Amino acid sequence: MNAPSQPSQPLQAGSLRLETALRLLQCSGIELPDTRHSDPAGWLQAVLDGLCELSSRDALTGLANRRQFEMAMAREIDRVARAGEPALVLMIDIDHFKRVNDTHGHAAGDQVLRAVARTLHECIRPMDTVARMGGEEFAMILPNCPPAFGQAVAERVRGKVQARPASVAPGVDVQVTVSIGGAFAPQWVRSSAALWVERADQQLYRAKQAGRNRACLEMPPVSHVSAEEKGLLFGHSQFQDPE
Repeated sequence: MNAPSQPSQPLQAGSLRLETALRLLQCSGIELPDTRHSDPAGWLQAVLDGLCELSSRDALTGLANRRQFEMAMAREIDRVARAGEPALVLMIDIDHFKRVNDTHGHAAGDQVLRAVARTLHECIRPMDTVARMGGEEFAMILPNCPPAFGQAVAERVRGKVQARPASVAPGVDVQVTVSIGGAFAPQWVRSSAALWVERADQQLYRAKQAGRNRACLEMPPVSHVSAEEKGLLFGHSQFQDPE
């Protein structure tokens, strides 16, 4: 008979090779508490929290990255399917971004991306998510956004970007506009992130084709679900075994 295994010893922060991780956090401006020796467990948790933060953020703009966006989409799809509350996703693309790079250089293009990111971040509520999807494309997830307000919300975002030229060099400002496509998640239906984004992308393409610097939204079909139907979907089954 084998002897019982001994309980593992608590992992000490000093026994780990953390140099690369610490350099990464330092270069990213994330400060760690000065408790490495007095509270190694708490300090190590701060290292892990910092690395998680870096892994979910776009390095250039500081917005959520595609990975974080996809996680937020999955949570929102689940919430909409269970609660039936409306939710809107906006796909946002900077118009004629290649022209900025060709005219002013890639460093200027980075300044434009940062400026647009700051403006988009100012447009969101605490429960919303704004992410950089890659290149000059951004996305927003807007929970509990009624369809009646969707177009106004998208137009507000578009207008705020247009109203703020991006400074790309001393004395040099670039006028920036965006095209926006939006789609609402189907209520009481467990859709997929790919289908939801695809529908918003179709509206973004429509905005581009219509001349850019505009917002096009796909309005959701009217779906009526009675209280009785909701109970059948989410209530306790009459066929459950008694506890």
